[in-house]
Amino acid sequence: MGKVAFLFPGQGSQTVGMGKGFAEKDRDVADIFRTADEVLGFPLSDLIFAGPQETLTETVNAQPAILTASFAFFAKVKEAGLKADYVAGHSLGEYTALVAAGALSFPDAVKIVRERGRLMEEAVPSGQGTMAAILGMDREKLEEVVKAASTPEEPVELANINCPGQIVISGKTPAVKKAAERAKAEGAKRAVFLEVSGPFHSSLMKPAAEKFAGFLAGFPLRDAEIPVIANVTAKPVRDGEQIRKSLIEQLYSPVLWEDSIRTLIGLGVDTFVEIGPGKVLTGLVKKIDRSAKAVSIHDEESFRTVLEQWEGNEE
Repeated sequence: MGKVAFLFPGQGSQTVGMGKGFAEKDRDVADIFRTADEVLGFPLSDLIFAGPQETLTETVNAQPAILTASFAFFAKVKEAGLKADYVAGHSLGEYTALVAAGALSFPDAVKIVRERGRLMEEAVPSGQGTMAAILGMDREKLEEVVKAASTPEEPVELANINCPGQIVISGKTPAVKKAAERAKAEGAKRAVFLEVSGPFHSSLMKPAAEKFAGFLAGFPLRDAEIPVIANVTAKPVRDGEQIRKSLIEQLYSPVLWEDSIRTLIGLGVDTFVEIGPGKVLTGLVKKIDRSAKAVSIHDEESFRTVLEQWEGNEE
């Protein structure tokens, strides 16, 4: 086996019941959910295990919920002795990656992402900003389309560069609509508007980033034990203060996911293990490089399957 990277999912992967099977059978996992409840001062675990989905999907709840469930899965992975050479996470997932790499404590991460979610939700009045996934258009072409549709008053920008032919744009609602129409007219296969509460990863998030920087200043960020691939640069980072800077910039900068996976492949990674709810990142890895091995640990059954494959590869 070559080098291994653990990947952690971002917002949108939340599902009612995530991690419940492990929590019911494993006291250490149950303690992770209990810790999140104590840190936040309300029963987040009840919302994760029982829903309703609409409340779980609210940014302010989804962010700590996904972090908690993903970290619970990671605890099982660590207990089983599986190790990674690198970690990365998609947007919110970067926080789980930092906890996994020892740069951030889990209780601190829960507090941080709850506030991050709140600031992201309140940055732009509801309905004024949005995001859309543009499918079937390359990055350079879409960059031109977005520039033509954007104005200083009504910006639209590339937000998530996920994989070839799947890029999310973000900005003021009229500008995003204009860019989506123009993209389709110029050959994009589809434009899918996302159910989000704001124009994340765009310059409209800069006021939120300023407030977030002040909040983040109250938490220690240690040097990472293993390199974390930062969303904003798609490069490995270990220095605690550099990590802090990139987390603030991440709020208003594009998520360079395709570039991050290519960086990892360039560093010799041939096995990607997505840890947390859903299988979104596993699919993106396959679209970026068909030859890469990508597996997902998102429930008890997938955990057992990956463990068996892992042990088989090591023999």
